[in-house]
Amino acid sequence: MSKKVLVISTSPRKGGNSETLADEFVRGARDAGNDVEKVTLYDKDIRFCKGCLVCQNTQRCVIHDDADTIVQNMLTADVIVFATPIYYYGMCGQMKTLLDRANPLFSADYRFRDIYLLAAAAEEDGHTVDGAVTGLQGWIDCFEKARLAGTVFAGGVTTVGEIQNHPALKQAYELGKNV
Repeated sequence: MSKKVLVISTSPRKGGNSETLADEFVRGARDAGNDVEKVTLYDKDIRFCKGCLVCQNTQRCVIHDDADTIVQNMLTADVIVFATPIYYYGMCGQMKTLLDRANPLFSADYRFRDIYLLAAAAEEDGHTVDGAVTGLQGWIDCFEKARLAGTVFAGGVTTVGEIQNHPALKQAYELGKNV
């Protein structure tokens, strides 16, 4: 059965290594017959959460920017995929800001169950991604019907395009193919 898959590339860098991971996940998910939408944050206006909590009653944010639209797409997705570069051993700020702005989903009847994380970093050590996983898991823990269904980490990649031929690309494709 076809799933609605939302892939969110959070990198501020167009065509970066984490976005390349996202593209491979998209390719795999489409090859498997899923309905896939990819959103990039580098070209979006996303402001910080004000902490007003109005969204807990309205299921919509009072800030009308691109995050509001993305969050509404998250609400109806079966699968959500976040792709991020690792900055200082954590997710990039753009991803964290979007997660904060997804607060309207907390009290909503969201559809997503499976969440995936794709990450790329200059550092090669496998633990480099741990901070991003912990941060995303903290968000997921607020949604009792959701789970972290898989992660892919590409270490040792810095400049745009350096990820070409990295084994993580095949892993991202296969993960997408098996959503």
